Amino acid sequence: MAHSSALTPFLGMTFILMSMFFTCTHVEAEYLSLDYYLKSCPKAISIIRSEMECAVREEPRMAASILRLHFHDCFVQGCDGSVLLDNTVTLHGEKSAEQNLNSLRGFEVVDKIKNKLESECPGIVSCADLLAIAARDAVILVGGPYWEVPVGRKDSRTASFVGASTDIPTANQGLLTLVSKFLVKGLSVTDMVALVGSHTIGVARCTNFRERIYGDFKLTSGMNGLLGAAYLNNLQSICPENGANGDKTSALDYTTPTLFDNSFFQILARGEGLLNSDQEMYSSLFGIETKKIIQRYAEDPNAFFKQFSDSMVKMGNITNPESQISGEVRENCRFINA
Repeated sequence: MAHSSALTPFLGMTFILMSMFFTCTHVEAEYLSLDYYLKSCPKAISIIRSEMECAVREEPRMAASILRLHFHDCFVQGCDGSVLLDNTVTLHGEKSAEQNLNSLRGFEVVDKIKNKLESECPGIVSCADLLAIAARDAVILVGGPYWEVPVGRKDSRTASFVGASTDIPTANQGLLTLVSKFLVKGLSVTDMVALVGSHTIGVARCTNFRERIYGDFKLTSGMNGLLGAAYLNNLQSICPENGANGDKTSALDYTTPTLFDNSFFQILARGEGLLNSDQEMYSSLFGIETKKIIQRYAEDPNAFFKQFSDSMVKMGNITNPESQISGEVRENCRFINA
């Protein structure tokens, strides 16, 4: 305890200095507005909501999949629909990057929504806006909060395989690395904890939690990062140490896996986070600030919902100035226009 207290001033200054350095790269999305499609495509919001209702009713996991697509889109080049682009002869897309390959899904749902929007108002609603609205609706449909989604994004004509490989947080990164990845996008430590709270729904692949269940827990997840014996045994039965079953999955929130609530933070407080990166926020010696935030959200779901809504808007405002100047509204979300 004395050791942790001695670190407090240093860690606090570390986060302050990192914030000062990184947040200067964030540019507010002044071109976005709530009524952008009010006259040009008044049915856009209801079309997206209706299609998401069908998709989540058919497969509740799809809520987490669409939310993850939006997150991975915004963390690479800003929220510009680049994550949706397929590989072509002239474009190396983001889908094949390690953080996305065999992980991202829901592209067919996006295709279906886009087809409906193109039938209603051709060439009006961008894929980037579609994804931002669909992510909000996905959260609502599984019990999460509502927030207004500013719209008016243009779709990028480029993608960044390198950005997808380096900018997106990974399952086994340490806390300071994770914090830096959020800060460079203009997102605070509080934003990070709230946004990672999206892990209250969805699943993780064995390849992403194998190190968590077979490594040295005290080294990888802090002093209080040990998994309960029964939970650990179950995870090891799903995910063997020999490298097999890499695509087998387990719920990130084993208590209410299809309900958007605050139980994910209660799991972290028990030291049972599925991913090293998640548990790091609570158990790392560097996690003095993040631990307090997690404790608050574990006790107060309304506080989590309010911050999550605010942080989703903030993340959705991450800009790609180049796309706003030279971007487009794609006819097909998988390919740039001819």
